[in-house]
Amino acid sequence: MTVLRPAEALAHAVAILAAQGFAVVARNTRSDSVYLKPAACAFALRVSNHARTPKQRKNHPDAITSLVLRDPTSEAALAEAVAVAVRNFNGERAKRERAGPA
Repeated sequence: MTVLRPAEALAHAVAILAAQGFAVVARNTRSDSVYLKPAACAFALRVSNHARTPKQRKNHPDAITSLVLRDPTSEAALAEAVAVAVRNFNGERAKRERAGPA
């Protein structure tokens, strides 16, 4: 079983999401937070090694779901975490799109 360190897991998660149609739209200067959006979508999924800071919330209000990867993880556990994040993203996106503009 391969164990991925958090930085490796983050890069792998971004690759999995890209293969599912998400595109990187923003990355912080340390590259420990990456924001991805599906085509023609107003909302982003955030992948990071830490919880969102107030500054990140202000700069990226479009991020509706976060996948936080703090600890070493197996490839299988990472794949499941990405699947859960995508499921949560899709549910939150549908809810917000039904609600309309704020």
